[in-house]
Amino acid sequence: MDVKGYQWVRWRLWLCRLMAPLSLGLLLLVFHWRPRLSILLRCCSCPLALADILLIRDSFGEQHVVEVLTEEMDEGRSDTDSHHSNVFQKTLLRYYLYEGLRYVWLDRKGAYCPVSVLSEDWTCKDLHGFQRGLSLEEQVLRRRIYGPNLIDVPVKSYMRLLFEEVLNPFYVFQVCSIILWTIDNYYYYASCILIISILSISISLHEIRKQSTTLRNMARFVTNVTIRTNSGEEQCVSSLDLVPGDCLIIPQEGLLLPCDAALLGGECLVNESMLTGESVPVLKTSLPSADGRFSADSERRHTLFCGTQLIQAKGGRSDGTGAVAVVTSTGFFTAKGRLVSSILYPQPTNFRFYRDAAKFLLFLAAIALGGTVYSVVLLASWLELVVRSLDIVTIVVPPALPAALTTGTIYAQRRLKKLGVFCISPPRINISGKVSVFCFDKTGTLTEEGLDVWGVMEGGPAGFSELVPDPRRLNPGPMLSGLACCHTVALLRGQPLGDPLELKMFQSTGWVNTLICVLLHCFCQGVGGAVAIVGRFPFSSTLQRMSVVTVAPGGQSLLLVRLCVSVPVHFSSTLGHFSADGLRVLALGYKPLDANTDFRSVERELLETDLTFLGLLMMKNLVKPESAEVINMLRLANLRTVMVTGDNILTAVNVAKSCGMVGSDEKVIFVKATPHTPHSTPTLRFSLGDGGSAQDNTEVFTQGLYQAGFGYHLAVNGRSFAALCDHFPEYLPKVLMRTTVFARMAPEQKTQLVKELQKLNYRVGMCGDGANDCGALRAADVGVSLSEAEASVASPFTSKTENISCVPLLIREGRCSLVTSFSLFRYMALYSLIQFCSVLILYTMQTNLSDLQFLFCDLVLVTLLAIVMGRGGPSSALHPSRPPASLLALPVLGSLFIHTCVIVTGQVVALLLTTSQDWYVPLNATRPGEDNWPNPEDSSVFALSGFQYIIMAVVVTKGHPHKEPLYRNGLFLLLLLLLFSVMAWLVLDPLPAVSSVLQLFTVSDMNFRLLLVAVAALNFMISFMAEVLIDLGVLDCLRLLRGRRPSKKRYKQLDGVLSDTPSWPPLNRTLSPSESSVIYLS
Repeated sequence: MDVKGYQWVRWRLWLCRLMAPLSLGLLLLVFHWRPRLSILLRCCSCPLALADILLIRDSFGEQHVVEVLTEEMDEGRSDTDSHHSNVFQKTLLRYYLYEGLRYVWLDRKGAYCPVSVLSEDWTCKDLHGFQRGLSLEEQVLRRRIYGPNLIDVPVKSYMRLLFEEVLNPFYVFQVCSIILWTIDNYYYYASCILIISILSISISLHEIRKQSTTLRNMARFVTNVTIRTNSGEEQCVSSLDLVPGDCLIIPQEGLLLPCDAALLGGECLVNESMLTGESVPVLKTSLPSADGRFSADSERRHTLFCGTQLIQAKGGRSDGTGAVAVVTSTGFFTAKGRLVSSILYPQPTNFRFYRDAAKFLLFLAAIALGGTVYSVVLLASWLELVVRSLDIVTIVVPPALPAALTTGTIYAQRRLKKLGVFCISPPRINISGKVSVFCFDKTGTLTEEGLDVWGVMEGGPAGFSELVPDPRRLNPGPMLSGLACCHTVALLRGQPLGDPLELKMFQSTGWVNTLICVLLHCFCQGVGGAVAIVGRFPFSSTLQRMSVVTVAPGGQSLLLVRLCVSVPVHFSSTLGHFSADGLRVLALGYKPLDANTDFRSVERELLETDLTFLGLLMMKNLVKPESAEVINMLRLANLRTVMVTGDNILTAVNVAKSCGMVGSDEKVIFVKATPHTPHSTPTLRFSLGDGGSAQDNTEVFTQGLYQAGFGYHLAVNGRSFAALCDHFPEYLPKVLMRTTVFARMAPEQKTQLVKELQKLNYRVGMCGDGANDCGALRAADVGVSLSEAEASVASPFTSKTENISCVPLLIREGRCSLVTSFSLFRYMALYSLIQFCSVLILYTMQTNLSDLQFLFCDLVLVTLLAIVMGRGGPSSALHPSRPPASLLALPVLGSLFIHTCVIVTGQVVALLLTTSQDWYVPLNATRPGEDNWPNPEDSSVFALSGFQYIIMAVVVTKGHPHKEPLYRNGLFLLLLLLLFSVMAWLVLDPLPAVSSVLQLFTVSDMNFRLLLVAVAALNFMISFMAEVLIDLGVLDCLRLLRGRRPSKKRYKQLDGVLSDTPSWPPLNRTLSPSESSVIYLS
């Protein structure tokens, strides 16, 4: 963030206060809309340390104004944490609040920093030192610095919401329009719009308040907790008073955690579904006491997160019950706080449709200016000139446009909810219609969540034994003990809970029914006797392993590890064989420990060395039946699919082939990049493999590997991806363009991959089901979480369906919503242009539409049609082309221009037909417009414009290929027939009372009336045929005049470059960073 400091200038303040009433509040309105201007006019720049007001520019370029707050503090110094001393040696604490986060002034850094920086350098050993508790003075001091431990979502009063809503530019425009219409004697119309605006504001306020209250109830949580002080006493305090460094005592029955904390003693079974959507409870173990810096992200298995439910705690206290933890983050700095903040303050949606909508409104404003100039020529009275000119602005710039654009999104959101897909970010629905690449997690997303044990092979120095299909047949020994103990399965009310893979592995040993827990230790009992688990090092995505410390009946301690170093001969070929068959392969190893080894204080890396290899466990992970069908559907729709998994690369390639991401006739090229080491330089190599075997390059060329299209796919693992990012940035875009399988990817690498794809101008979708995918789900343009929860803060979309069939459903709804938004935008623009033409033509004839004629057109015709038009559902199939997102494209602008010409021509023809009749009597130009009602000019123009509103609703409503045909929208079709009948009745044979109310001129000539209907029918035929021809690409011939322009999207430019580069990728060549070729993209 860019932060600038300002101080109040007294004389400027008083001058602005004086100008506010003199400008009738306009200055305050401008200050409300442009906070930066209010600061520049009332303040002067100053150093940050002296500032009263701060102007913040965030990473998206938006500006915010915040006030600097101060708080008196007692002089003192912390003996516990030297990092705090630079803050509270001063008697005055200076800080500000931004998006819920507290930023404090640090003299040593000369800047405002998040208060979390005061604890960011804590090591794991420092956290263990906090187990003795904080003193009372230290707690009070930290509470002042860190503030209350509360995720407080502001719920504004109705009066404040009303004030902010009314000051919205849209409603300010509405208020000015109503005042103008009242001055112009349009009392009925002004009254109806006022009533509608009041209803709209009331509904909006109710929804905003309801959403804020719901989010506040979800986010705000206050409870009583037990902490330990430095005197050794345990106190019951409010969770509001918790600060980083507090020693938290967790009861055996667990609790709903009000902060982030590092688990230092014991084990906890935690339900994290609220944060991650992962329904399987997770076992958290004690944090090792090491010198490395503590990070909640890298130590997730030892971190208890705010908002998660601790189901059970044990082994942390002297009696073996409960657990001990140290608070690491509070308030909005917790994991839950960051997620709530992302909902409260979402990043701006950079979507072309919304940008073009704003530009098109400026275009309509320019048309209004042209109409104003025309009015100057026609009107003599200055008052009438001002009123009529402003009236033209209210006609051309439709005030209902913002509401109309959300109609399609609202209908799509309702349809998705009925189908089990819940959305917490409605603007993302339109964006999902433009997704060009979709990333999928593997386990639990493309494949079944559970795995079946396929077999076990024991290993030794001489090689592997025969495959044992059932682990129960293994002889008692370390291998069987490893399968039974190397897991984080916990027992809750007699039922084992844990990761599905570990449950299957555990159950396969036959020891499941004898799992019991006594105080600190877990005992697994089977054929070989009982084995006690006395320590666990949970699975680490960075280390790619987990381990446990066990004690056998004879008292011998063993370290059992799911991964090892010393391996038998033929290990690589055996592993490659099983992985290529799509099996999940786990390696087990062990080593005896000295009885006096204190595994709690020894670093994990030292324990997990010099291991003896035990064998391999193979598990079969079946592809879900729906996966192949959905992937094929997406490929036929020209949507690129990518797999992002933490599994082995060969297993991932096998699954990619099984589900259709990689075709049977397509080759897989493995990308291997190595980082810089003290003994070697970075290298990059592309090798063709099929199950690990290389093939001759000649065969590759003859099979068309380098021809245009995806004749080949790249596969890369997490280590190579990191090396590519660090050492081969020139090659990274090309690799991303052709890679389909990303394996062994850590959670942060998944997020990085999504961002790198977005840099290539892809609209990225991400579908996952677990905690490892949360970062990528939030970073993606469209994130879909497969979860049983109705709504998860982990991603914009949550699907109750346990497979990826929700993805094409979401894309179809997104395309339908985007097409509907386009149709509604064009309709509202044409509605304004129809009325604009009517008014200017009637101004020329010294008259105008009557009050109730305006009301009838706007409410009965346009509003009803706009509401019902968006009800059409999506097409049943995904089309290969995506709908356009630009409103300024040639087909859109060309269509509007042609229809406007037809509209003007139709109304002019109607007027000329009227003036050419024998019974026509010209208007008295000396009388004002309302005194000339009813008159034939007004009635004929009103009649034809009424038909044009209905005609344009039919013409701009798109069906094929992204929406259902118009006739499938029964309510819309019925309304069209009804309104057409009403207009025909008003033209051909209206009741005298209706004619009187609407100020319609009674024409006795039936031939003339039928002629008006015929003109309307001709108008419909011309407009409909013009739209059909535009859809068929007639306007594309105009593109030939300017020549073909290259796409601005980087991935399309790269695709063209790669298609024209027959020698890429360079197979079986070792490349260094200096050899990397640069593709220049302007």
